[in-house]
Amino acid sequence: MHTALLLDMAADAAADRLALGRKAEGLTFAEVRRRAHHGAAFLEQMGGTNVAFVGLNGPALPVALFAAGMLAKPFAPLNYRLPDADLSKLLARTAPSVAIVDDDMAHRLASAEGVTVVARSAFEAACRMHGDSDAEFLDVDHDIAVLLFTSGTTGEPKAAILRHANLTSYVISTVEFLGSEPDEAALVSVPPYHIAGISAVLTGCYSGRRIVHLEAFTPEQWVDVASAEDITHAMVVPTMLGRILDVLEARGESLPSMKAISYGGGRMPLPVIERALALLPHVDFANAYGLTETSSTISILGPDDHRMALYSDDEAVKKRLGSVGRPLPTLELQIRGPDGEVLGPNESGEIYVRGEQVSGEYTSKKVIRDDGWFATNDGGYLDQEGYLFVEGRLDDVIVRGGENMSPGEIEDVLREHPDVADVAVLGLPDNEWGEKVAAVIVPRETQPSAQDLAAFAKARLRSSKTPEVWEFRDALPYNDTGKLLRRQLKAEMSRPA
Repeated sequence: MHTALLLDMAADAAADRLALGRKAEGLTFAEVRRRAHHGAAFLEQMGGTNVAFVGLNGPALPVALFAAGMLAKPFAPLNYRLPDADLSKLLARTAPSVAIVDDDMAHRLASAEGVTVVARSAFEAACRMHGDSDAEFLDVDHDIAVLLFTSGTTGEPKAAILRHANLTSYVISTVEFLGSEPDEAALVSVPPYHIAGISAVLTGCYSGRRIVHLEAFTPEQWVDVASAEDITHAMVVPTMLGRILDVLEARGESLPSMKAISYGGGRMPLPVIERALALLPHVDFANAYGLTETSSTISILGPDDHRMALYSDDEAVKKRLGSVGRPLPTLELQIRGPDGEVLGPNESGEIYVRGEQVSGEYTSKKVIRDDGWFATNDGGYLDQEGYLFVEGRLDDVIVRGGENMSPGEIEDVLREHPDVADVAVLGLPDNEWGEKVAAVIVPRETQPSAQDLAAFAKARLRSSKTPEVWEFRDALPYNDTGKLLRRQLKAEMSRPA
């Protein structure tokens, strides 16, 4: 199935329903399709085999995504927050391509052979042409739909390949066609180059839900738009949710129109989600775990699971609030040991997944196995009821004296301390034990002492897991999609004094 068919189906069945933008100036599904057709005709004239996108969220993004799909041209949204030189290097890797670029960003890009830069305003003007276009999408289920570049924290960014079949498999297996009410609206605040931004466009289209883009996230603007636009659904990363709650509490607001908030993209601190459930009892919360290479979500902790975990007296059930729920029924998921053996309940290993939505493919190589299984490089375990607990990237596991330790487990304990606002735990080189445990603390109003924190941790963890190195900072480094830059911290703290 082709991604553009999702738009075609919605435009045929609900032509006059608002699909995109603010209520006062939104586009209907019929209008989005018409603009995508004109956009496809424009891009076809410009040449190139790929379509790059450098810019903020907004109506041009989904129109360009569908227009590129109609032409069977891979769509590559790029991280405009990168330094100019790095952004230009990524753009050059899309050649031969047409690059749709925000008007005020074009000056940042060095000229690249084989790349035709088009101002966003020019693309939007072409899409607004009157009349019909004869552009038609091709039957290219197994062709590349989207190229998403990784963050590149361990070297040159890799370009993950997502094919039409991967993306549409995810959409139709998780969303009911036109299952949304006509007045529902989803607020999208993750950047265009994140898989959640792409999947939000596709799932919103298929479900018939209006999409409202936030150009750039601030918690104040998020709350303003959610209130003004009667937003019913939203997806945030953990760092966003905490800041949104701060604004809501300060203003005394409760988002009465909001029905559901999903979160993912990083580890959710238990105090934050517990606070959210208490502050917004009318909202259904869902924790979605997925990867770029899996076309978004592969496991979900649903609203009922959140409420049961919050109010249950059963420790095993309460613990599930820290899980990512159960795998989607259309996928297979296993936990495997170092020799590839399948592990049983409560045994930690690497998370493997298999299903039609799983790509496991890059432009440089294909890492999915011949039997369809994809190794995520995430560590975790399944409990007796099949709930998945993600322990973090395997690269981040601390190995001390032959014992593997999950940074997340230690972080969860330290976050319970009343004077800890945020924390990152990592392993530093140690001549005797291989690695030693270090903790970087962001204090609240009062800075706790290292001795106090060590005693607090030792009372709740084995002594070997108690951090030996303590550092205090005003803030931790996160990327713009809410992921803790643990390797950056490790590099900074490993440098000789």
